[in-house]
Amino acid sequence: MAMSTHLRNLWYFALPSRGLRRGAMRAKTVLGEPLLLCRGRDGEVFALRDICPHRGLPLSFGWFDGEEVTCSYHGWRFDCTGRCTAIPSLTEGQDFDPGRIKVKRYPCREAQGCIWVFMAGERRDDAPAPDPPEVPEIGDAAPRIIESQIFDCHMDHAVVGLMDPAHGPFVHASWWWRSRRSIHEKAKRFAPSPFGFRMVRHAPSSNSLAYRLLGGQTSTEIVFRLPGVRIEHINAGSHTLCNLTAVTPIDDDRTEVHHLIYWTQPWLTPLAPVFKPFARRFLAQDRRMVSRQQVGLRHNPPLMLINDADTQAKWYYRLKKEWQRVQDEGGDFRNPVKETVLRWRS
Repeated sequence: MAMSTHLRNLWYFALPSRGLRRGAMRAKTVLGEPLLLCRGRDGEVFALRDICPHRGLPLSFGWFDGEEVTCSYHGWRFDCTGRCTAIPSLTEGQDFDPGRIKVKRYPCREAQGCIWVFMAGERRDDAPAPDPPEVPEIGDAAPRIIESQIFDCHMDHAVVGLMDPAHGPFVHASWWWRSRRSIHEKAKRFAPSPFGFRMVRHAPSSNSLAYRLLGGQTSTEIVFRLPGVRIEHINAGSHTLCNLTAVTPIDDDRTEVHHLIYWTQPWLTPLAPVFKPFARRFLAQDRRMVSRQQVGLRHNPPLMLINDADTQAKWYYRLKKEWQRVQDEGGDFRNPVKETVLRWRS
């Protein structure tokens, strides 16, 4: 069921801001491409292809002085635009301009404690180019809790597994979330949203204890958008709590899943060290299940998606197909999702 290719011309989550200090660099692989993310002395983030064009050594084995990256093989230096500024082996009088040599540069955006990187492809001039997602009602605040884990699966299986509404009582059964004994029928209204869909704002399910701990009158809205970003926006009285889940493919067989939690409730902040193990465990439960799934998928079985519990998964594949159509043919993006009510038991 997973599509063999990953979508291009979209923003992918690369790193939490706190994971890249001034004057530091981090190597990452996104969509099979080697990236080197750097934060300059001025605090700005930039990303280059992590390959020296001279002899192919990853630049991440070299040095970064806060302004330029130096390759450790022959000392070639590159600035934040990817332009080569120096080749130490050149002698005086040799007619060669290092500035003609370029390392590929990737557009970066940093906001709300997140670093996003734009993975371009063969883009048409009339193709849409959405901005990175924004977490609502938290301003420029950084996340209070960050948990990142690598799933040994294709991105599609990670996304479908995380959005699956029926797996909770089985994969995440616990006293603080829900149990198999609490399963009951649910009905939620869904509507299209930019490059995705949303579960229209509603009162949380009665078998989700964690929501009730927030206090006040609680409501939640969940938005999904391409390429693999899920934002749950919870209003609890006059305060807000938001969960941002961003799925980033490393390659065809490994996917990094980032879960970030924001809140405005002052009383929650001292409890962040208590909550973090719960976030880690919750994500690890999903990771373990998709890892086990790969044992069966090695035999390439036909997969069955049923209504209504798997309708969101069907929408995801249709959204991907429509995005790719626009990249190939041009024209407007036509969201295949229609407003409807979905019903399932969980």
